[in-house]
Amino acid sequence: MFEMFGYPEFSTAGEKVLTTRDGIYKDMMMDIRIYKMQKGQEKVFCMEKDEAAYLLISGSIEYSYENHKITANRKNCFEEGAYCLHVSRGTVVTIKAFAESEILVQTTENATEFVGKFYTPEDCMESTAGIGLCNNTAVRLVRTVFDYSNAPYSNMVLGEVVATQGGWSSYIPHHHPQPEVYYYHFDLPQGFGACFIGEDAFKIKDGSFCAIPGGLTHPQVTAPGYQMYTCWMIRHFEGDPWKARIDDPEHIWMLNATFE
Repeated sequence: MFEMFGYPEFSTAGEKVLTTRDGIYKDMMMDIRIYKMQKGQEKVFCMEKDEAAYLLISGSIEYSYENHKITANRKNCFEEGAYCLHVSRGTVVTIKAFAESEILVQTTENATEFVGKFYTPEDCMESTAGIGLCNNTAVRLVRTVFDYSNAPYSNMVLGEVVATQGGWSSYIPHHHPQPEVYYYHFDLPQGFGACFIGEDAFKIKDGSFCAIPGGLTHPQVTAPGYQMYTCWMIRHFEGDPWKARIDDPEHIWMLNATFE
């Protein structure tokens, strides 16, 4: 059994490894890495067998791919929406940083070829979840970059959640058979929260991550005073893509409850 929570550090080369398909997190079925790029730095990526998503978490970069050059600027992941490039296997992607930037790269095996898609905040589905639930103690902003509804050719799902200070997310508790990975940031580096996976609890810190096996509930909460950002990534199963969460029957009563 692998550890369901991790606190990795950046290497001297500016790389932070979350999961790999040949390591202890192979059940996640995804390779996920974070890159901290300095101004003027350039990185070239090409995944021979994998589709890949390149999410700008913060900073200013230029994406080059398929004869396109696109600049993206994101002050931070709390106040501004997502910019993400999603490409099929064998696509050469060059990323150049114009300022210190943080990039998340999510990949998984996919033999299907598709035209690369660059998502802007206007392209992403955005909604406010949890309004009215338990006296608004689980209100959060949900951004979905791509899922089965708009990218059925993909084997992945990618999205973001921003939870208000002191609030819950992934709530009410729910599960799904497909594996999922969360990557966290707080609006202040000393921020913290708690992650509950099945019967286990873990302390969330800035830059930490969790690997959620299929079938386990995984509610999260952030401490009062600190906003929490979560990048959420799901791997579809062949013939069983993720489309919706399955609410825990023990907690469904909350959906229609009122509290004084």
